[in-house]
Amino acid sequence: MGDPQNPYPLKSAPKVGDIVHLPTGTVVTLAQMLAVTCDARVVYVGETHDNPASHRLELAALQGLEERHPGKVALGMEMFSRSQQPVLDRWVSGKLDEKAFLKESRWFDTWKMDFDYYRDLLIFARDRHIPVVALNAEKSLVQAVTSKPYAELSAEQKAQLPELDETDPYQRGMVEGFFAGHSHGKMVLDGFLRGQTVWDETMAESAANFLASPAGKERHLLVIAGGNHISHGFGIPRRVFRRIPTSYQLIGGQEIEISPGKKEELMNVELPDYPMVSYDFINYFAYEELPKNVIVLGVAYEPAPKGHGLTVLTVVAGSNAERAGVKLGDLLLALDGEPLTESFDLIFALKKKHLGERSVLTVERAGTQLKLDVSYEKSGDEHQHGKP
Repeated sequence: MGDPQNPYPLKSAPKVGDIVHLPTGTVVTLAQMLAVTCDARVVYVGETHDNPASHRLELAALQGLEERHPGKVALGMEMFSRSQQPVLDRWVSGKLDEKAFLKESRWFDTWKMDFDYYRDLLIFARDRHIPVVALNAEKSLVQAVTSKPYAELSAEQKAQLPELDETDPYQRGMVEGFFAGHSHGKMVLDGFLRGQTVWDETMAESAANFLASPAGKERHLLVIAGGNHISHGFGIPRRVFRRIPTSYQLIGGQEIEISPGKKEELMNVELPDYPMVSYDFINYFAYEELPKNVIVLGVAYEPAPKGHGLTVLTVVAGSNAERAGVKLGDLLLALDGEPLTESFDLIFALKKKHLGERSVLTVERAGTQLKLDVSYEKSGDEHQHGKP
C-alpha cells in the first residue's frame, strides 16, 4: 500500500521553501518544525555540503534549540576529527579569532570546503558559548580501513577503531548503489563500506560519549553531517541509539531547483528503495551558489625560508599586483600591517577584501622595504597560490 519512503504524498508538487513532515504528509512552517524537533535529545540535520540553504537550516535548528533550552545545547560536527577538539574548545571560549581558528584547525587541509558555508553557525556557537563536539574519525584511519582489511591494520590503528556493526543491510545497499554500473570490483566496494562504517560508528561513538559525559548529560545535541550519514536513520542515528537510547529527530533537505552549472556536478546514482522515510522533516530547497568574493593580487609565489615573507615568482600582466608596482623577486612582508609568513596569511587577507577597496602592501626589494598602494580593481582568474 503506497511508498514507505513517502506514505502520504502531497497532492501537488512541493515548492522551494515548503517543509513536509514525511510520516504524515503534513506541510508545516519552520516554527512548527522546530517546536517538534527541539523536544528531542538529539536533532540530526543532513546537509548538502555546498548549498548555502542547507547551512541556513542548520543555523535555524541550532538557534531553535538554544531558544528552547538556553545554555543546555551542544553542536556536533562531521567536519572536525577528534584530534581537533582542543582547537574547538579554544574557539568556543573566545581564545581564537577566525584566522587563528582556521590555521590551528587546519580547516583547508582537513575539510577543504569554503569556510563561508559554516561561519555563521560556528560564530553563533562561539558567541553563545555552545560546546562544539568534533565527531569524525581521523582521515588517516579512514584511508587505512578503505585500502586494507581490519586484520592488516597496525596496532595503533586498531586501537582507534570504535565498536563496529557491519551487518546493516541498508548501508551496504547504499554503497552498492554508489558503485552500481562501475567496474571497481568487490574489494573496492568492501573497502568503501568499511570506510563508511568507520565514519558513521566513530561519529556515533563521539556523540554518545558526549551525551553520557558530565559535560553533555543535560544538553541537547544538534548533529550536522552529510545527508548520506543521516538520511533514513541507518548511518549515525541508529548507531547512536544503540549506544545510548534517547529521543531523536531527523531533518533534511531536497534540492528541487538546480541551476545548469550545479546539474553538471550531480552524481548519477540510483539508490535502493528503503522501507522508511528519509527524514522526519524534509525541507525543499533551491540548489544555491555561494556568493563569491574572489579578490586576487595576481602573483605566483612561494614562502621564503624561516617564514620571512613570500617570494614573488611571477607577476601577472595587468593584475592588481602589477599596477601596484610589485616586481619579480620581491619579498611580500605584510598586507595592511598583517605579516605574511605563509600562503594562508595572504589567502585569508585577500578573502576579506572587496572590489574598490585599497591596501598597503609592504615588500622588500634589494634589501629595502617599500610600501605599495594596492587598488583592488580585478578579481577572479589570475593565478596567485604557490608556484605557477
